[in-house]
Amino acid sequence: MAKLLLVEDHEEIWDFLSRRLRRRGFEVVVATDGQQGVEKTRSEQPDLVLLDMNLPVMDGWTAARALKADPETARIPIIALTAHALTGDRDKALGAGCDDYHAKPVDFSGLVAQIDSALKLRAGADPAASS
Repeated sequence: MAKLLLVEDHEEIWDFLSRRLRRRGFEVVVATDGQQGVEKTRSEQPDLVLLDMNLPVMDGWTAARALKADPETARIPIIALTAHALTGDRDKALGAGCDDYHAKPVDFSGLVAQIDSALKLRAGADPAASS
């Protein structure tokens, strides 16, 4: 079972997503701000991070850069979750180190497909990674 870290500050969103992801068989850990997200990524070593970009304490762009700069977390895929869906927002998230981008409102089946794809890519690149 893959472990996901969901970094989201809106309770109704993390509650909805974590319940649905758990029903899909994922283990879900939640962080509610960017700094907590970075700390939990380091301590929990999830297989993938779902990262809201508008977060308190530390925004998602800063958190993504911190995670990709750390050798302990650099290989963990990050999918940006954001209401920023304007031209250039996807490139900004990818430029900060996110591996993929998903605009809100969340299309759950599309998000699960992105998660599955990122986990397969990680497993292919790192045979020691969980699947």
